Amino acid sequence: MAVGQITVPRRFRGPPNSGNGGYVCGLLAGYVEGGVEVTLRAPPPLDRALDVIREGEGVRLMDGDNLVAEAKPAQIDVGAPDAPGWGEAVDAAKRGFSERRSMQYNSCFVCGLDRGPGDGLCIFPGAAIEGSREMLATWLPDATVAHPDGIVPPEIVWSALDCPSGFPYIQRDGIVILGRYAVKRMTPVHRDERYIVRGWPTGQDGRKLYSASALYSEDGALCAVAKSTWIQLDETPPGTT
Repeated sequence: MAVGQITVPRRFRGPPNSGNGGYVCGLLAGYVEGGVEVTLRAPPPLDRALDVIREGEGVRLMDGDNLVAEAKPAQIDVGAPDAPGWGEAVDAAKRGFSERRSMQYNSCFVCGLDRGPGDGLCIFPGAAIEGSREMLATWLPDATVAHPDGIVPPEIVWSALDCPSGFPYIQRDGIVILGRYAVKRMTPVHRDERYIVRGWPTGQDGRKLYSASALYSEDGALCAVAKSTWIQLDETPPGTT
């Protein structure tokens, strides 16, 4: 049974021709009660209506007859470390900006170097310590990603935690794409307040790369956590370039 539709505007792209995984997962998660895990099955297309189909306690996102993603209830347990200091995050983000080598992600709504304030989220993860796979970044949500009351909606929080969870692998492990993703939000995120994002690896099973991420307020309060599965590819899949 169809319960709604989702359209991903081009602004919210990850690769040049498909939706940012975190953003799409966050939108789809809104159709499931409680904790939600979303599995991406195909690159989410841009600028056309996708059907949300109820299936048991979960939902499927369909592009005609093609399955794009599915969401189901899940228990989300992520042990986040203590918040880093704001200065640490600033230094890491500067390193991340200057050391970026890949052009693959520069159009990304979250981390793309070509996306300025008011267009992208401008989250530029960099190593917490040079050579480390633990990533830190800063984030200042603006009015273009917030409701009139100043609250940042869930799909934007899901977006913000997406790329930092991939950066432990993106620079070292070639082409990786988000495969499975779950976010747990603890406190509201507000426009024009400063936040710190942390991402770290949690394991690997062949081509499956596991990671987690966390969002903190500037004063160290934990706002949200995420767990992710990234898939390592030999080549860029159709629809992502």
